[in-house]
Amino acid sequence: MSTEFILEAGGYKAVVTEHAAALRVLQFQGRDLVVQFPQGGPIPDYRGIIAAPWPNRIEDGRYTFDGVTHQLPVNEPERGASLHGLAFPLDWAAKEHDAGSVTLTCVVGPSEGYPFVLELTAQYALDENGLHSTVSAANIGESAAPYGVCPHPYLVAGTSPLDEWILEVPAATFLEVTPDRLLPVALASVEGHEFDFRSPRAIGTTEIDHAFTDIAFDGGSARLSLRDPAGTGVGMAWDERCPWLQIHTADKPAPLPNRIGLAVEPMTCPPDAFNSGTDLIRLEPGATHSASWSIYSL
Repeated sequence: MSTEFILEAGGYKAVVTEHAAALRVLQFQGRDLVVQFPQGGPIPDYRGIIAAPWPNRIEDGRYTFDGVTHQLPVNEPERGASLHGLAFPLDWAAKEHDAGSVTLTCVVGPSEGYPFVLELTAQYALDENGLHSTVSAANIGESAAPYGVCPHPYLVAGTSPLDEWILEVPAATFLEVTPDRLLPVALASVEGHEFDFRSPRAIGTTEIDHAFTDIAFDGGSARLSLRDPAGTGVGMAWDERCPWLQIHTADKPAPLPNRIGLAVEPMTCPPDAFNSGTDLIRLEPGATHSASWSIYSL
């Protein structure tokens, strides 16, 4: 069974697993802010993981970097893609742990299709303002490496159905995708579209599994809010190193649990960035990169 780290501070409680450095539980005064997953078992739907060294999917698991074509394992066969990076199957090692924080590390690569070597560090810290997370990557290999990252929490506003939750997203553009494989097609404005949540409104029956950009940052951070009409809510903030935001309404066919939380994933790059190059991070040997986000009660 994977080791777990329990953090408590400021009325918040978090449980982080050694496996995948995943956020298994986040509560404020006993109320869930994220969808949990069972202790000791597999992690369904990538709940709470760190997706690195790429977020989202790579078409056919194939990409070219510095003139060399690489083939990754395809772990999403129904869409023919490599999904959510290489770090989530790994056990991360704890470097530091106290009552309110934990720092975990792992090494990604060299592996099939990713002949690069990165040391990843995930820091989780609680205070009276919520859970603050930072993921850093250091290139400890001998060649430049392509890189991207995102967290993968499913936020929970309250006990009302997701359709009734009131969402506000400060993003003016979304990425259209193919309906079958969810691969990028073109950017489109949210103006007049069902994905326009720049002013808070109920999600309703809208199904979302798309990346958003042209995000309004205020003082270096952007904020998303998700409120239950019963009066509770959850918020997420992230820094400008994540100019993309994946949102997914967790739609599942019966009899699977349907629309039980809203996946909110601040991303450093869009889907298939290893091929498009859009906002792809190039980590030179010895270079580091970090990105941060927070989750808090409303």
